Amino acid sequence: MDSGIKFISWNVNGLRAVCGKGFADIFVNLDADFVCLQETKLQAGQIDLEFPGYTSYWNYADKKGYSGTVTYTRLHPLSVSYGIGVDEHDHEGRVVTLEMPDYYLVNVYVPNSQDGLRRLDYRMRWEDDFRAYLCGLASRKGVVVCGDMNVAHNEIDLKNPDTNHFNAGFSDQERGKMTQLLESGFVDSWRLLNPDGVKYSWWSYRMAARERNVGWRIDYFLVSGQLRDRIAGAEIHNRIFGSDHCPVELILK
Repeated sequence: MDSGIKFISWNVNGLRAVCGKGFADIFVNLDADFVCLQETKLQAGQIDLEFPGYTSYWNYADKKGYSGTVTYTRLHPLSVSYGIGVDEHDHEGRVVTLEMPDYYLVNVYVPNSQDGLRRLDYRMRWEDDFRAYLCGLASRKGVVVCGDMNVAHNEIDLKNPDTNHFNAGFSDQERGKMTQLLESGFVDSWRLLNPDGVKYSWWSYRMAARERNVGWRIDYFLVSGQLRDRIAGAEIHNRIFGSDHCPVELILK
């Protein structure tokens, strides 16, 4: 039986740090066709981390120890691109796109709006430009976009919605942009399969939040409409540790 194509996305919050917490074993045990990591916090040459059978594609931020993405793949892409073609956004290592025969895989680390929403105006420009980028890809073939999208879309997606309405990741503006993206033809794969499910992918390091499961679901696999019927599974691996985020998964038929 065809088990489908398995995708993993994980914000590792520092790849060198998570390597000291069993990352290599976790990677092997997940046994995915694609592993998309965000917040690697690396520059070129700072780590040599390859896995047999995988090729890796890295996008580094200009600023040291900041942001960064990498996609590991067992399948061979037709082409690979970095960034979204907008100079304002393309210095922080936030996007790696692999073109496969029948879809694009976009690995993204969406900018955080920061305390006091001080980067919200920039985030809004990012959202519009990134949505335009994704819609452009989707006009050609299917799109899978995954990563830390730095927004809990609905109240069910975080433990304490009432006290977070004006905080980064749950502001009306950020939630509205996610609504707009979904209305542009994308599907939240985990929510599609778990309409009433409560599971989180990020927990603050403060106040024993993970032990108490005071979390947020801000890591996603979105797929464009033409791939919707191929969604065969979606999971949030909240028992995997090593970062303040946990890995999330998509399986496509």
